[in-house]
Amino acid sequence: MTLPPKTFKALFQGLLLLAPLFLIGRVQAKNQVLGQINFVAVNNAAKSSGVWIDGQYIGYLKELKGSKKILLLPGKHQIAVRQSGYQDFTRQVALEPGEIEAVNVSMQKQAGVNYSNDTAELKISGNPERAAVFVDNQFVGHIDQFNGPGQGMLLTPGKHQIKISLPGYETFEMEVKVLPHQKLKLKTNLMRGSAETQG
Repeated sequence: MTLPPKTFKALFQGLLLLAPLFLIGRVQAKNQVLGQINFVAVNNAAKSSGVWIDGQYIGYLKELKGSKKILLLPGKHQIAVRQSGYQDFTRQVALEPGEIEAVNVSMQKQAGVNYSNDTAELKISGNPERAAVFVDNQFVGHIDQFNGPGQGMLLTPGKHQIKISLPGYETFEMEVKVLPHQKLKLKTNLMRGSAETQG
C-alpha cells in the first residue's frame, strides 16, 4: 500500500515532533545510572562543616539534601569534610549504578588548638549565603554562620587571608589586618562565573 505524498509528509513531520519525547525518556532512564550519597551528621560540628568531593567544594553538610542531594557517576570518589579547629574527616566510597550510600560524619576536635582572649571579631554578610568562607586557606564555615547576632568570627591579631567561594561563582579574596578586640564587617556579593574563574 502506497501513501499519497501529502499523507506521507504529514506522517513524517508528526514523527519528527514526537522524537524529542522519546529522547527525553531515554535521558531520564540514563539518570538511574547515577549513585547517591546521603550525609548523616553524627554531631553538631558536622552539620556546618564543609564537604569536598574529588577535591571540589560542594557546600556544607546540613544543606546537601532534597534539590541539593549528591548524585555521582558510578566508581570511586574521595570525600573530605572540614571545619576549622577539627580534624578532617575523609572517606573513599565506591558507588554502584543506582546505589544510595549513607556516610555518617563525626567531627573530632583538633588537639592543641588554643584561642587567645585578645581576638578580633569579623562579621561577614553577602550572597549567596551558602558560600564557603576560608581564613588562611582553612575552611571555617559559610557566610550564613557569620552574619547574625553573636555570630562573629574570632581572629587572632595580625594579617589574615579571607577567601569566599562557591561553585558557579567568581571567588572573592582579600587580606585583612586586625588588632586585638577590633570589630570588622565585610560584605560581598559573589558574581556568577564559570568554573575557570573560581579559585
